Amino acid sequence: MSTPILSVRHLTTSFRAEGVWRPVVKDLSFDIGAKETVAVVGESGSGKSVTALSIMSLVPTVNGRVEGSVQLVGRELVNMPESEMRRVRGNEISMIFQEPMTSLNPVLTIGFQIAETLRFHRGLDQKAAEAEALRILDTVRIPAAASRFHEYPHRFSGGMRQRVMIAMALACRPKLLICDEPTTALDVTIQAQILELIKTLQEELGMAVMFITHDMGVVAEVADRMVVMVHGEAVEQGEAGQVFARPQHPYARALLAAVPKLGSLAGSVRPLRFPTVDTQTGESDAPAETPDTVQASERPLLEVSGLVTRFDLRGGVLGRVTGRVHAVENVSFSLHAGETLSLVGESGCGKSTTGRSILRLLQPTSGTVVFEGRDVASLPKQELRAMRRRMQMIFQDPFASLNPRKSVGDAIAEPILVHGLAGKEEARERAAQLLRKVGLHPDMADRLPHEFSGGQRQRLCIARALALEPRLIVADEAVSALDVSIKAQVINLMLDLQAELGLAYLFISHDMAVVERVSHRVAVMHLGEIVEIGPRAAIFGDPQHPYTRKLLSAVPVPDPKRRRARRGLDNDEIPSPIRKPDYLPPARLYREASPGHLVRVEV
Repeated sequence: MSTPILSVRHLTTSFRAEGVWRPVVKDLSFDIGAKETVAVVGESGSGKSVTALSIMSLVPTVNGRVEGSVQLVGRELVNMPESEMRRVRGNEISMIFQEPMTSLNPVLTIGFQIAETLRFHRGLDQKAAEAEALRILDTVRIPAAASRFHEYPHRFSGGMRQRVMIAMALACRPKLLICDEPTTALDVTIQAQILELIKTLQEELGMAVMFITHDMGVVAEVADRMVVMVHGEAVEQGEAGQVFARPQHPYARALLAAVPKLGSLAGSVRPLRFPTVDTQTGESDAPAETPDTVQASERPLLEVSGLVTRFDLRGGVLGRVTGRVHAVENVSFSLHAGETLSLVGESGCGKSTTGRSILRLLQPTSGTVVFEGRDVASLPKQELRAMRRRMQMIFQDPFASLNPRKSVGDAIAEPILVHGLAGKEEARERAAQLLRKVGLHPDMADRLPHEFSGGQRQRLCIARALALEPRLIVADEAVSALDVSIKAQVINLMLDLQAELGLAYLFISHDMAVVERVSHRVAVMHLGEIVEIGPRAAIFGDPQHPYTRKLLSAVPVPDPKRRRARRGLDNDEIPSPIRKPDYLPPARLYREASPGHLVRVEV
């Protein structure tokens, strides 16, 4: 048998807390061969990412220690001198991290950061490194890569930043690629392309891939073998098809039972709760439909008409407008109290910009946003601030949304105090009640955000959004970064709160299986425009627009037996939303495919 690319034996990683060494990865062993993909799965806190950091020798030596053996093609990495390890990292082993914004340097352009890797590891000069970096950006399908080469990370969407990280990781054609939730921030079509790209490079280079993910559809799509982790231990290992078909450990059974499957809601009218699963026994309950609180006869809570948001691009000595990003173009829809409308589409299609424009976190170029009968776009600043009490937003990254120096109790109480709704003592009491409402203990109020898991931090953001008793919540990828069991808990919480409080949700997501479960209606966006909108059953059961069908066909199926045949890389150029300053968008026509189901007519 040939030497594996990566061989891990009895890996134990511990961290010192209060003078005691606490193991978070315990006696872990596995191999990854050339051209092989091993998926490491488990809940947040199970030790997946720490395993990857241990392999990369990125565990801080001040309060962490790594024991056991990690060999890269027979070469021992544990206790390797840092000067040697720097030559290995980014060159022979590359890692794609989960949070691209914290992995990219905010004061350096994305082109410079990729070129820097090529200069350091491959010895290219500046010109050659920049040319190669641009080629790699094109490979991972960054639209208008040449014009965006010198832009900074904050100018990119979450999905675009993740593609930049993937480009950087693949730049030196490594022997081992460690992917830590690499497609979490990507929509399904780009995810399919990135997975295909990784497979193609894997075959070309004989590369081994360690794939850390909570998306069981992705596991079924890419993994040859699986390692299931709980509390730092591998409780089940085996060939992916066997684990999916006959999971032996109760936790593996529970994990697979919690996976939402696209098309499983055929015939269901209302949103459906996720099954709750006992991780000890693996038993799952039957999910129930949520009460239908939509009052369609009443005037909509939110009416958006002809919404347009564009961003000027300036250049030249005088800083003249050389082009515009048409981020949102002529978007119209309504939303009733107690209803969930989901916005879906590729990264950069305008979903998040639409949500931010509605709340006037971004100033729309034109159009009307009527909330509770008042036009938000024309409100003066003081009245807008009062209106925002009733309109709240849950952002994609809960850690970036919370002040790291402020206790979570103070963070939840702050909007109550700012709006003068209660005194300090009463605000603290309300914060405790909100913590209880989102399934956390009031005693946690004095903790700082870093002391919570990802799922708990998202619950804290929901609690803060509820502090002002809103009627509308814009949830921007609110559950995309959560593993399946935590995602189920947060979604069920949101559905329960909707039924209890009559909340309206504008649910922005790229996870089509979750969208199918939580939505009353769905709007599909492409290049800033809605191409199809209608009831959930119509969009998923009878998609009419070619882009909607493409989006649904790209969803990975959590069943290795149905792993799609290799389709080859899609080299079609992604259309750019950047237009010339004098560009006038064409008039759009929509046809009604069925009651309430509108489809854009393509000309």
